[in-house]
Amino acid sequence: MAADSSSRNGLLQGTLDMLILRTLLGCPAHGHQIGKHIQRTTHDFLQMQHGSLYPALHRLEKRGWVTANWETAPDRNREFKYYRLTAAGRRQLVVEESRWKQMTEAVARVMWPAPEEA
Repeated sequence: MAADSSSRNGLLQGTLDMLILRTLLGCPAHGHQIGKHIQRTTHDFLQMQHGSLYPALHRLEKRGWVTANWETAPDRNREFKYYRLTAAGRRQLVVEESRWKQMTEAVARVMWPAPEEA
């Protein structure tokens, strides 16, 4: 059974959305900080490209899961667009984490079946 490209894209988008929401759970951040956090936390396994990250941030903002404001960075004399998680975004993160856990457990059962399932 082949997965169609729209479901694959939905999975990838959903995963990126979840990673962004989780990153913003700790504190507000601008796009570059979000991308660097994900890259650093995954030991460079995931590298956020601008062509994926910023459309995802705009999508999350449109859905009301994050808000964004232009602010001057504390260590620089320059404004950045800082993103913050909303209450709706916190609720969505719980949903996304639950879906992710279900999916990874299902894949793990196929990849590493228990002896009675093999």
